[in-house]
Amino acid sequence: MKKKFNINNLKSREIVAGFHGKFINSHNMTWAFWEIEQNSSIPEHSHFHEQIMHVVSGKFRFTIDKKTSVFCDGDTIVIPSDCTHSGTALTNCKIMDVFSPKREEYI
Repeated sequence: MKKKFNINNLKSREIVAGFHGKFINSHNMTWAFWEIEQNSSIPEHSHFHEQIMHVVSGKFRFTIDKKTSVFCDGDTIVIPSDCTHSGTALTNCKIMDVFSPKREEYI
């Protein structure tokens, strides 16, 4: 698939309360652009997708395998398949996630 995208033109969807996402999907990956409202949380969960999370702006308290730290502008983490994780936006945040394989529910 060869297509030019501009994230400013993509429709935002609220997937979890306070988590507004825009998504680009290829055959094997999903690239998610999140705008997350302060104090919004994603509950503890896991999935078979590998994930890379990158904080573009803001402060995001992130727990992975029961270890918690605060992620700030520029912080990135690779989340292996089936690894338990959760998080809370301490400020308004912009976060990018990449998932492989693609997240069918984000199409």
